[in-house]
Amino acid sequence: MAKDISGQTITSHKLDQMTERQKSLAFFTLITALVLEIVDVTIINTALPAMQADFAARGQDLGGSAAQWIAAGYSLAFGLLLILGGRLGDIYGGRAMFLTGVVGFTLASLLCGLAGDPQLLIAARVLQGVAGAIMAPQVMAVIQILYDPVERIGRLAWFGVIGGLAGIAGPILGGLLISADIAGLGWRSVFLINLPIGVAALVAGWRYLPREVAHKGARIDVIGTLAFGAALAAMLFPLVRGEHGGFDMMSGALLASSPFLLWAAWHGLVKRAQAGKPVILDPELLNDGLFRTGALIGLIFSAANTGFLFVFAHALQSRLGYSPLQTGLVHIPFSAGVMIGMGFLGRRYLARMGKWVMVFASVALLVANTGAFIWIAWGGPGLPLLLPALLLAGIGMGTLSGPVTPVALARVDRRHAGAASGILKTVLQMGSAFGIALVGSAYFALGGPDVAMGAEGIYAALGVILVLLVGCLLLALSLPGQIFAPVPSSQEP
Repeated sequence: MAKDISGQTITSHKLDQMTERQKSLAFFTLITALVLEIVDVTIINTALPAMQADFAARGQDLGGSAAQWIAAGYSLAFGLLLILGGRLGDIYGGRAMFLTGVVGFTLASLLCGLAGDPQLLIAARVLQGVAGAIMAPQVMAVIQILYDPVERIGRLAWFGVIGGLAGIAGPILGGLLISADIAGLGWRSVFLINLPIGVAALVAGWRYLPREVAHKGARIDVIGTLAFGAALAAMLFPLVRGEHGGFDMMSGALLASSPFLLWAAWHGLVKRAQAGKPVILDPELLNDGLFRTGALIGLIFSAANTGFLFVFAHALQSRLGYSPLQTGLVHIPFSAGVMIGMGFLGRRYLARMGKWVMVFASVALLVANTGAFIWIAWGGPGLPLLLPALLLAGIGMGTLSGPVTPVALARVDRRHAGAASGILKTVLQMGSAFGIALVGSAYFALGGPDVAMGAEGIYAALGVILVLLVGCLLLALSLPGQIFAPVPSSQEP
């Protein structure tokens, strides 16, 4: 028997019998989940205009709000249930919940590919997010069981490489599949391609993942999950409904109620924590000022970046007439920049330059996003003018996203490290959903019913993105000069 970092028991007698080859096969099975998650997020932006055209040809309206929900519904469900998915892995075992998540994700992908109307497609995307939230947390949990701390360093390096390649492959794969129009499936193939991958992951997971990697004693905060989910949905729903400007009575009531719902969810969380009951997050974490600031930077940055990519891919096709394949290929400089920023700049200079790395990244994003959107608004005057802006945007994205986690966790007590990491990932996913809602609503609402005809929607979306990025810049400047300097235990960071 072994114990994990929280002291919980892990049954691992079958793990001890695994050879290095079996461990490697198990590891690359888990990598499949990472690829599915990243590709499914990045591929959707390329496919949205094709979906709108297909539904319109059949007399069904896939308007801006529906398009936003197709993208945001996945992120919202994924983010809300991520911590819950981790808890389920604690109770039932990483292998069991990984396989459950893969089955759910594969079936939800099939439903997406077969969806006959926008409402069914949105529902299937939400189900994909739910399944992804069950599948994703088990990856790190099982890797922690498979390898000792030293071995994990080399294995986790693969995540940056594979993640970067998956980010590049997503838009390109989406463009290729739609352009190929295999068997007349069109955009549906971007979801149906998950079926053979999912089946292969299921078979490999069943065969190679170690059995009985269960953490005993974990409990689920169902009340907290539902309470925070209701509060966040009350904020998101009115934003997405405001596609054509203005709010109806229901939207206004929901938005007005969201602060109270958030307060009630937080108040209940604190009371349950004081009573020793299970909670979705430990309220003590928010006593750490550096963690609060780092998490807020992550939230705002994720909203700005996701909103930028959502509008950028849509506008290239709807305004400039790019094909899905051309749109995917244009993303290559951005993805290359992400790999440079995340794999080199952020990692190399964060310890020496501290907050100035994040300040530089925020400024780079302000400049690059402005340049890219003005290029689109002016009708795309020469692709060579756009590519440097996209490369800079990718460098800024990678240089900012990489330090978010180490900065936020720099002074977190090791007892809370696992919970804090889970919260940060949840915050980033919530940022993605809010970014699509905020930036997408500005783009569709001010762009009017035919968003391709004028530049107003582009400038409106850019305005929201710039406000978010200025917020990131100010928060980065507010960070302490010596982020990683030791702080006396009696002093709050």
